Amino acid sequence: MAVGLRLALAVGLLTLSLPGWAARKVDLDYHVRLLPQSDQAEVRLTLAQGSAVRSLDFDLGDGSRYSDFKADGQWQLTPGQGTRGVWQPSADKASLTYRVRISHSLKSGSFDSRMTPGWALMRGDDLVPAAKLDQQDGIELISRLEFELPSGWKSVETAWPRIGKNKFRIDNASRLFDRPTGWMLAGHLGSRRTRLGETEVTVASPQGQGMRRMDVLTLLTFVWPQVQDVFARHPGKLLIVGANDPMWRGSLAAHDSIFLNTRLPLVSESGSSALVRELAQVFGRIKDTQRSDWIKEGFAEYYAIELVRRAGGMSDERFAGLQHKLAKDSQKVTTLRGEQISPAQVSKAVVLLQELDREIRLKTRNKRSLDDVMRGAMRLESVDTKAFVQLAESVIGDSSKVLDTELIQ
Repeated sequence: MAVGLRLALAVGLLTLSLPGWAARKVDLDYHVRLLPQSDQAEVRLTLAQGSAVRSLDFDLGDGSRYSDFKADGQWQLTPGQGTRGVWQPSADKASLTYRVRISHSLKSGSFDSRMTPGWALMRGDDLVPAAKLDQQDGIELISRLEFELPSGWKSVETAWPRIGKNKFRIDNASRLFDRPTGWMLAGHLGSRRTRLGETEVTVASPQGQGMRRMDVLTLLTFVWPQVQDVFARHPGKLLIVGANDPMWRGSLAAHDSIFLNTRLPLVSESGSSALVRELAQVFGRIKDTQRSDWIKEGFAEYYAIELVRRAGGMSDERFAGLQHKLAKDSQKVTTLRGEQISPAQVSKAVVLLQELDREIRLKTRNKRSLDDVMRGAMRLESVDTKAFVQLAESVIGDSSKVLDTELIQ
């Protein structure tokens, strides 16, 4: 290489390493004021320097939950089934303010988010909807979330690191637009906390809702060593929230957080655990595509059983009985493909994954297992059925007879 070219490259690398080339940090603050008298939250996004962002294009769903938009700069609302709202901030300090309705009822009459005079249980995903961010080059947004609570409300819990009394740091390396996702709970709360491995765990619920907080912590402590063995990544913080009817009588994972209806048993009569199933969703973070919902849901239910069994919470006899029930419940299933699969399909997916685990262990002389396939799926941005088969066969080192089935064609 010519001396002149080497010198030019050296100067270029030195220039790029200078502090002036580092990303310029711009504050993005979220302020949420809870208004129980109107079943709403007033949300304000404030950019310390509006010129850092060309636009934020929000997906507002059907638009029915959001109202009263006020913006520094330009705001364009496109109504319809897929309502969009585009904010182009003004150049200096700029804010976007709007209101969002908190309580959301399902067709069954139950709620998947709810506000009462004494508490609110919601998802940050609804407070700040998903958006496409178009920002200037060389900009890094530093995001924080602060709650303004009604008079008398004592506290607020989120899955994000706390940096003040009602203030949290929002930092998601997998997203360009850092927004406060996951379950959130505010009001008159009861909570229990512990540290498990690298994770700070909080179990919280409104007072008087029958949440068995110590039972939840005990079960988590019991299965945690198995969770650590299986999953490569562990969140720094895990929030588990609960409430009684009329909240939806189920369980649901979100960003580093889990909702449990307080009437749900922590371990069902069959031996599966809703809590452990959602824990597998939180830790696995597997995103499936191409009508391959069976992968994510199958893995979650598989580990809801397997982690309890490995921890010593299930006898061989009870495990065999559960396998028989799964096979019976899913005997009429002819396909696992679909955007959302039924409980019977989930059972069939678990049966398939159990058979695949046995095949892997047999062909690798017990050196590999389904755990290796799951870890591989975790490393992918998304996984479909074809990619899953390729992943499993790379672990086996051969073709899979178990996956050569019309169930996943």
